[in-house]
Amino acid sequence: MATNNQYLISDVEALWPRINKTYKFDATENRTIPCDAFDDGAKYETRFRMSKDQAKALFIEMVKAYEVKKEKGWPDKFDMPFSKEEDGSYTFKASLKGAYGKDATYKPIQYDAKSVKLPDDFMLTTGSTINIAIGFTPYFMREAGVSLRLRAVQVIKYVPMEASSPFGVVEGGFQFSTEENPFEVVAAPAKPTESVAKSIAGDLFEDDELTEVEESKKVVKKKAPASKSATEDPFGDDEFTEVEEPKKVVKKKAPAPKSADNDLADIVVEWDD
Repeated sequence: MATNNQYLISDVEALWPRINKTYKFDATENRTIPCDAFDDGAKYETRFRMSKDQAKALFIEMVKAYEVKKEKGWPDKFDMPFSKEEDGSYTFKASLKGAYGKDATYKPIQYDAKSVKLPDDFMLTTGSTINIAIGFTPYFMREAGVSLRLRAVQVIKYVPMEASSPFGVVEGGFQFSTEENPFEVVAAPAKPTESVAKSIAGDLFEDDELTEVEESKKVVKKKAPASKSATEDPFGDDEFTEVEEPKKVVKKKAPAPKSADNDLADIVVEWDD
């Protein structure tokens, strides 16, 4: 029911909505394009699809509004303006001019299902389910009728926008598959530097320096001279020295090795890079 010349059309399907800005039809491009609010033909607009019952209810309210505003010389009635589709539904449009004279109109507000205002640049899409707040504007020029002045839209169900292909289907042609690509090149894991690898290996396998002494001549295993680099191969040849008549076993701690955790962390960083 209309209240204060405002009527709510509920639960209809949006068709080619253009509410985020003003648009006009460009004859040169043969299509509707964005434009300034003061351009000729500039308007906000959306078509919508409704059921037969919804169409009847809307038309009754339009007739009532026409009777209230009808002036002397106007026809007693006007034709039903809706388009009937093959599936039995009806379509019509609601619109608002970008400007009247020198004054620009206020853009129709769009709300979500919770009545929260949507961003000004929100793009409503065809197929979305909406409620439409409109006002009735009876007129008589060359013909009589009632236009629907668009005031606000509430989006009940939003259908994401999808890009449409300009091409048809070519049977037997190439078809992209989401299955594993046998030709895909998989990058090999980054190899750790030689010095880091040696250091980690040394941390894992390096034993404390051990000197064995017996009453007779024994072989003594000594650590490489201190002058050698700490990053030298821990599996290199050790020096062997014969020692006579040692009296005890001496176990020395090797120099503190580099932290394996730090080296592993460095490798992880290099891998990520």
